[in-house]
Amino acid sequence: MATTLEQRRAADAWQCAKGQSRDYVNLAKGLPALIMNSGLMQVMAYLHEKGSKEKQAYYRTLAMQLRSWLHGQFRTNTEFEGFMNDLMQADSLRFQAITAEAFAWLRWVRQVSAAVIKP
Repeated sequence: MATTLEQRRAADAWQCAKGQSRDYVNLAKGLPALIMNSGLMQVMAYLHEKGSKEKQAYYRTLAMQLRSWLHGQFRTNTEFEGFMNDLMQADSLRFQAITAEAFAWLRWVRQVSAAVIKP
């Protein structure tokens, strides 16, 4: 029996959320709004910069998980610099599809992480 894309998103989000912190949940909840306001590329750069600081590994973790999911859907690069280059070189339809998929995956992450992670 084949799984739907929604089921695959949910399963991936579940695996990603396991063992994360409350900070991860809060970041996951706010990330869609950040992307809507600033754009996917700007937010990925923000996560990369914040995740490089000590004690803020959850930024780096969520960014890597998102890049990994998008790689599975669009064959984008999983490393930050390569991913950013992929986005810069994407035509507008591909860029919009990648952004829409980021929103769809994040919708699952924010809901699942709040359920999985204990307060």
